[in-house]
Amino acid sequence: MSTSGSTQHRVSIALDARSYDIVIGTDVFALPSTYEALPDATCAALVSNHTVAPLYAQQLAKALGERYRKVIQVVLPDGEAHKSWQTLNLIFDALLAAGCDRKTTLFALGGGVVGDMTGFAAACYMRGVPYVQVPTTLLAQVDSSVGGKTAINHPMGKNMIGVFNQPLLVVADIATLTTLPQRELIAGLAEVIKYGPIADGAFFVWLEANLDALLARDPAALAHAIKRSCEIKAWVVSQDERETGLRAILNFGHTFGHAIEAGLGFGTWLHGEAVGCGMAIAAQLSANVGLIPAAYALRIQRLIERAGLPVRAPALGVQRYQQLMSVDKKAEGGETRFVLIEAPGKAVLRGVPDADVATVLRACGA
Repeated sequence: MSTSGSTQHRVSIALDARSYDIVIGTDVFALPSTYEALPDATCAALVSNHTVAPLYAQQLAKALGERYRKVIQVVLPDGEAHKSWQTLNLIFDALLAAGCDRKTTLFALGGGVVGDMTGFAAACYMRGVPYVQVPTTLLAQVDSSVGGKTAINHPMGKNMIGVFNQPLLVVADIATLTTLPQRELIAGLAEVIKYGPIADGAFFVWLEANLDALLARDPAALAHAIKRSCEIKAWVVSQDERETGLRAILNFGHTFGHAIEAGLGFGTWLHGEAVGCGMAIAAQLSANVGLIPAAYALRIQRLIERAGLPVRAPALGVQRYQQLMSVDKKAEGGETRFVLIEAPGKAVLRGVPDADVATVLRACGA
C-alpha cells in the first residue's frame, strides 16, 4: 500500500459556496499554517471536553493565538449523555460572557458529541458564525465531523433536534488517535466498516485483509481507512447535502443502532457499538428479504465481530424496538424505512414489513 501515515491528504467536499477541505495527516492540528486560509475573525472559541482538553487544547490554542486576537476555551462534560440543551447552553454562556461578536469562529476539538454541539451552537449564535472541526476520535474523523449534520439528543430519540451546518474546514490528525481508548477506536471502526457494504466492495475486501493492522493502530492503515472513508462520504454528501435521497445510505445500521442507544439510555453503549450491532441486524434483514446471499450477510457480521463490536442486540423486546424506530428520521408516513444492502458496495433505502423486522430482531437477540 502506497499510503504513508506521515503524508498529508486533502479530500474536498464540493458544495458550491459551502465547499471545504478535509485535511488528513499526522501532527497537523497544532500547526498555524493549517488554518491560514480561514477567513479573518476577531475571536476563536475552542470547544472541547474534560477528556480531550487536557491532552490537546493548549496546543490548538497556541496555534490559534498566532492569528486571532482573542482565544477562549469552553470545556464541556464528556459523553453522549451530555448531548443536551443544558450542555449546549454552556457554549452560549461562554461566548456571551467573553463578549464574542459575529466575527467569531468556533473550533470543535473532540469526538462526535463535541463536534455536533459546536456545529449546532455555531448555527445559532448571533444567527450564525463559522466553525471548524478538529476531530480526535476515529468515529468523528471518518463520519460525524464530515457533512454538516449537527444536533443534540432528545429523551425520545437520538439527534432529533439539529440543523445542517457545514464547517469551514475539517482537520483529521491521525496522531490524536494514539491517546484514544481501545474501546473508542473499536467503536470508530463501525463507521469505517459501513462504507464497504454501502459504497465500495473493494474497500470491504481491504478491510477484511487489514483489520488487524487497524486494531493495532498502524499509521499507514489508519491513513488509508480515514482517507477512503472521507472520499466516500464526500461523494455522497456532494450529491445529497440534506439527505433527501442518496445520503440516507450513510445510515446503514443506524435505525437499529439509534434504537439501541435510546432504549438502553444514551451512553450505555457507545454510538459505534450500537451501529456495529445495527449493521449486523440490517445485513441479516437484507438477506432475509432476498437482497443478498446469506453468505455475504455472514461476511459482514464476521467483520463486525472481528473488530470487537457486538452483533447480538440487547434484549429490549421487539415491541420496544419498533416503538423506538418509529421516530427515526428516515420514517415516512408512519413507515419505518431501513438501509439495506442489495449487492456488495450498493445500498438501498426501503420499507420492510413489520413481521420481517420482528423476525430478524428475535433472531438477533432482541
